[in-house]
Amino acid sequence: MLSTIADYTRLTKDMGKSLTQVAKQPDVSRETDYFLSHIGNVKTIDDFLKDYRLYSYAMKAYGLSDMTYAKAFMRKVLTEGIANKNTFANKLTDTRYREFAAAFNFAALGSNATKTTQATTGTATQYVRQTMEQKAGDQNEGLRLALYFTRKASTITTAYQVLADKALTQVVQTALGLPSTISAADIDAQAKMITNRVKLTDFQDPAKVTKFVQRFAAMWDATQAQSDNSTNPALVLIGGASTSAGMDIDMLSKLQSIRFGK
Repeated sequence: MLSTIADYTRLTKDMGKSLTQVAKQPDVSRETDYFLSHIGNVKTIDDFLKDYRLYSYAMKAYGLSDMTYAKAFMRKVLTEGIANKNTFANKLTDTRYREFAAAFNFAALGSNATKTTQATTGTATQYVRQTMEQKAGDQNEGLRLALYFTRKASTITTAYQVLADKALTQVVQTALGLPSTISAADIDAQAKMITNRVKLTDFQDPAKVTKFVQRFAAMWDATQAQSDNSTNPALVLIGGASTSAGMDIDMLSKLQSIRFGK
């Protein structure tokens, strides 16, 4: 089994090629063709919600598959839109709903909401990316998290955005060597802990994002390897030398003491 870093490097070395390979898979291609050929015919929110195939495709594209059943909830998201801070989507902590309402902006565009680039090819691109991450997660949950963080990193401007997203929280906590139990702490204390250790503006730099993801992957694989006596390939890649499972604990301690980006 390849390490998380090896898997991540293989997929991201040529992301365009990796996404094209996923897009060409028969099930993905079939659903994307249906979506692109039918979404333009949708004129109202009712039309959208009634076509389960279109609606569920869009929900998956924006990472909301687990909320596909909640049509009344999503109707409110779409009906109110994102025009001002008091709309339903803008009041929700989870930014995925704002992204969805922006992509299918019936509130502002009416019957033309499904004709925008964001609603059509933009959504299809999102769907392919989500599918790649999901399939990666079927084999390696750490890889799914790494790919997700890479996609979302440039949108992070505050620690509270991290804490509002379970996947981002898990990546950051793991990379910084923070126990998941700190999630029970005061939210402001958690935010301060993150900003004390990470310069969030670094996430606008792809090279620094890659470095952070490699750190996460090393910590993730080291944690997974603690239960056996095998060599940890992630730490070999990061540290440049072989290390035993017993050495992993020492490496974890060292990684925990390093402030990222400093």
